[in-house]
Amino acid sequence: MNVSEKVPDDVKPHDGRFVDGKHYFACRVYFEDTDFSGIVYHANYLRYMERARSDMLRGLDMDQAAAYDSGEGVYAVADLSIKYVRPAKLDNDLVIVSSVEKLRAASVIIKQTIFRENEEIASAMVQAAFLAPSGRPRRQPEAWTKAFASVMVPQ
Repeated sequence: MNVSEKVPDDVKPHDGRFVDGKHYFACRVYFEDTDFSGIVYHANYLRYMERARSDMLRGLDMDQAAAYDSGEGVYAVADLSIKYVRPAKLDNDLVIVSSVEKLRAASVIIKQTIFRENEEIASAMVQAAFLAPSGRPRRQPEAWTKAFASVMVPQ
């Protein structure tokens, strides 16, 4: 692109959205995501879920970069269990559905399911702990716990 060219204003990264308390994030399987057999390499499902969680936090107005830069803290995955149901393949359109399942003072548990059309591909339960710069658990910012509570799935 030369200096006189400009990126159109409507070209932006895809953003997920909330519907009835659940966050939906779409992505596509690219060649680089697959292994030699043409199916998605197992670790890449975690990447899809991480992108969806990051987008969910952004959608809740949680500025993780600012929290880190100010020394307030960061989220880190403390526990994860994943179940692979069916393989995703090259060029599949996927949707990751994320929902807040449990909220604690210093952590949140998020359920994530990856779908191809209406077929479940994989699901996971992720516990993200909020950590102080020292690496020790710390209470999440009050505004963030309120944001999580606003979209939490009723038990």
